[in-house]
Formats: sequence, C-alpha cells, structure tokens
Amino acid sequence: MQISGIGVGRGVAVGPALRMPDPIGEPPDAESQAEASTEYRRVDEALSTVTGELVELGHKAGGDAEGILEAQSLMAQDPAVVDDIARRIGDGKTSERAVFEAYEEYATVLEGLGENPAARGVDVRDVARRVIARLRGVALPTVPDSDAPFVLVANDLAPADTATLDLTKVLAVVTRDGSTSSHTAILARNKNLVAVVGAKGSDAIVNGQTVIVDAEQGIVVVDPTADAVVAAAERGGRVVAPQPLTPGTLADGTRVPLLANVGSPEEAAPAVALGAEGVGLFRTEFLYLDARSAPPIDLQRSRYRDLMSAFSGRKVVVRVLDAGADKQLAFLGHTHEENPALGRRGIRALREHEGVLRDQLTALAGAQEDTGADLWVMAPMVADVDETEYFVSLARSLGLRTVGITVEVPSAAVLADQIAPLCDFVSIGTNDLTQYTLAADRQLGSVAQYQDPWHPSVLRLIKLIGDAAGASRTPVGVCGESASDPLMAVVLVGLGADDLSMSPGALADVRATLARVTLQQARELAAMALVQRSAADARAAVADAIG
Repeated sequence: MQISGIGVGRGVAVGPALRMPDPIGEPPDAESQAEASTEYRRVDEALSTVTGELVELGHKAGGDAEGILEAQSLMAQDPAVVDDIARRIGDGKTSERAVFEAYEEYATVLEGLGENPAARGVDVRDVARRVIARLRGVALPTVPDSDAPFVLVANDLAPADTATLDLTKVLAVVTRDGSTSSHTAILARNKNLVAVVGAKGSDAIVNGQTVIVDAEQGIVVVDPTADAVVAAAERGGRVVAPQPLTPGTLADGTRVPLLANVGSPEEAAPAVALGAEGVGLFRTEFLYLDARSAPPIDLQRSRYRDLMSAFSGRKVVVRVLDAGADKQLAFLGHTHEENPALGRRGIRALREHEGVLRDQLTALAGAQEDTGADLWVMAPMVADVDETEYFVSLARSLGLRTVGITVEVPSAAVLADQIAPLCDFVSIGTNDLTQYTLAADRQLGSVAQYQDPWHPSVLRLIKLIGDAAGASRTPVGVCGESASDPLMAVVLVGLGADDLSMSPGALADVRATLARVTLQQARELAAMALVQRSAADARAAVADAIG
C-alpha cells in the first residue's frame, strides 16, 4: 500500500511503525457540582502550570523550538480565552468542559482563516489537552517508548512532542494531518528529520508494520517488498543526504548565498555541517538576558571570536542587542509598558543607553581584528533616516567596516530609497515586519492568523526594499524565518533579495528548490504573488506554478 502526503526534507527512512497513543478524550458536557470559585481556582492553577511546563520544554529544546513553545505557552494565558473559560464556568460548566469548549472554539476560528492559521489549531488543542490532563490529575499520552528505532505515526504531533523527539530512536514521522506550515513540519525540517505530513491514509497503519517514508516523493509505502527496502537502504538507510552541500545557486547560475540564523557560538558547527555558507543573523541576546548588567567587553569579544572562528573567511552578520518587547532588561531602563512591542526596543533603547551599545560595538570590532572575519554588523528596529545615520556613524567610528540595519518597521520599508544609500547593506526581518504591517502582536495567540509573511501587503513592502536597494546597489538579505520556506525563498529572490538566512535545518530544502528556477522565473513568481488578495492565495498561486 502506498500513501501520499507532503514530504518534509528530501530523505528516506525505513523501519517498523509505532503509533502515538490517542489523545485525551472530550470531557462530558455535565453540569458542575462544585462552586464556580473552586472551578476558577483549579483552572487558574492548571493554566499557570501548563504555561511553565511549555516554557521549560522550550528552554530545553532551544533553537526555533523554543520560540514556538513559548508562543504556545502564551495561548494558555490568552486573555480572550481565559475570559471565555470563566464565562462558561459561570454558566455552570465543569472546569474541564469549559476549557475544552473555549479552546475548541478558538481552534475552529483559526481553521476557518486559511492554511497557516489552521496549522495553529493543533497548538491550541494541545494546550487544552494539557490543561485538562492537569485538571484530571493524569499524564498526557506521549511518544511511545521503544528499545529499537521506529517510525512514529500519529494523527498529528503537538510542538512539544516534535521538539523533544529522541532522534536516536525516531527514524521518521508520518502524520495524517498537517501542512508545510504546521509546526510539525517546521520542527521536523529544523531537526533534519524525515517526515511526511498530511498523509490522509495513514490511519490504516498499525504497530509493527514496516514502512518506507520517502520525503522527497511525499509517499509512505506500507509493507514494502524486499527489493523496495533494499533500494531505500541503498539511498542512505535512515536519511539520504538532501543534496550536495554546494553554494546556493539558481537554475541559470545566479548565486544566492544561503546563510544560517544562529543564537550562540555553539550553534555554529552544526550550521556549517548542514551547508551554511555563513551567518545571516547572529542574535547576541544570549549574552545579556540573564545578566543584571551589560557583560564586560572582554567577555563579549571572546564569545564573538568563538563564532567568527567557526566561519573563518565567511560572511558573519551580527545584530546588536535587540532588547525590549518580550526581552526586558533592567539595565536598559525597561519598566512596565502597556504595549512593549511598540515601546522602547532595539535601537531606541540602545540609543538611550549608548554606553551599552559602544561596548558591544567595541567588542565586535576587537573580535573582527582577532579573526579577520568578514564581519557585518546591523542595528535592530530602525525606523527612519535619523536612526540609520546615528548607528552607521557610531559603528564606523569604532572600527566596524561593514555596517547596516535591519528593516522590520514598515516606516523603514517605505523610506528604503532614502535609507539604503546610507548603509553598506540592509537585512529584512520578516517576522517583525509582518507583525507591524498587520498590527498583530507576535506573542499573542489570538491574532496568530495574521502572522503570515505571504500576505501581499508584506510582500509589497519587501519589494519596495528590494527595488530601493537595487537602485543604490546596496546588498539586501532576508534574515526572517520566512526564508526557511522553500517557496517563499523563491519569491524573496524574485523581490530582490541577494542572500537568504534561515534555520540551518531548512538549508537543504531551500537549496534544492532554488536550483529549479531561474532569476527571471523567480521574478515572475514574485509578481504573481504580489497581486493576490490574501496570504493563502499568494502561496497557492506560487505552489501551483512551481508544481
């Protein structure tokens, strides 16, 4: 039997199937026999516990999984859902039933808004299951334990399950539900794990059956012949190398360097092993977040040197401290703000505490001298010409050779024709650019459906930046997570991006997809996406055209 789905990656794996246990069942719709105040208190305690568990899992998993799990943890505290739960308890529902109904309604709303928001419905329902399990005092169904490696088969996987998979045991993942934008797919790609999602016939797979999971072809072969198993094994056993680690190149020979987003020097070696040609975004916050004061210059210089040494002779783009919003630091004067995403973050906070910025730039210049690295340094959250001139002038005065900015604020995109000539480069942060363009807080689960860089409004701003940078011959890259989407990567190149930076696990897929199109075709696909009416329409149009 052969089952079709959507392949994640380009590998193949063979092994016995083990199914994920069925999730916790729906609570009965019975009238509560307890006082409403008691039910409120139980739910509040359960929500707090689940929030903490998800944050802790995120810290342990690290990388992109940390951001995904922290975002999911916020769903457990979403004010609209919490209020809905309280209302249902007030109407006589049990705490378990109120939680189930409130999150189910939230998930249903998301699923009615298109593919990307629908993928978040899995995350919402997982929060509900976790809270209900806590209320019942029972353990959640988890990934099966096995002494031997196996292929995990499930209806779908929650982010926490995918992020914490034991890769010494799990050969591949097959899910009945899911899409390329689901967190199962995103985390599988980042883990370089073979996966086929959206495999509608996988309900028929039973424990112990041998399966071949072929991500490149998007198929699952159940009870394969001996010859098919041998052929799959010859392609690499567990995983076939996705593609030779060659430089990113379009079908017509146009070079598109593929870089890695990293958050610490320890992430450098794995990124190189996966084919990163350099670093397109080095997030420096790891040095500051647990500190009561800014770290000394010598410590910073040493840590930056560790990263640059791993990419000797290659481009390394470092973003100076981006604090504020969800990363509040007392030594930058951060206090409570009603809407911190629109408050003193990035260059705004650094400009008010210039000593912190000067120390960081001095440390970076020292590490540049120590390693001879091709160091590029950029400022976060730049909004206009004045902030651009301030940062570029200061960085150059302290010895940095290549200085630029990130374009994350719509005002900077609109003024790109004025800003680009002042910089040595610009880098587009699509995560925040999407957030601010669509007025949807990245940390708020109730507006997650708006967090889609495929939205034509975001694409049009990216085109403004690409056109302005091209006119002034200023290099322009993309460091937002959107570059990890192979189809979006093609569109970004078509909109003017010279290089792309992404999660290291996405490099192989993006490299393979770019190799299928010429620069002219990428431009045509980008133009097609720009005229669509919605994010879903834009993605579908490009997917259909590429085939």
